[in-house]
Amino acid sequence: MRHPGQTLSRQQIMDYVWSYQGEVQPTMVDVYISYLRTKLNQPGLADPIQTVRGLGYRLDVENA
Repeated sequence: MRHPGQTLSRQQIMDYVWSYQGEVQPTMVDVYISYLRTKLNQPGLADPIQTVRGLGYRLDVENA
């Protein structure tokens, strides 16, 4: 939410969210992105979180 429209890699998300824990798997990011999608998704609107293949995730500010 602090970087709308900017693509963030899994590593950047892990470093920011779980910086206090040493052993976090990259798949944890995918799991929590799925949780966020479930909470943010509104019927009839596009998914506000876009997956940018090979790069990471981006919050679509027009659909958030």
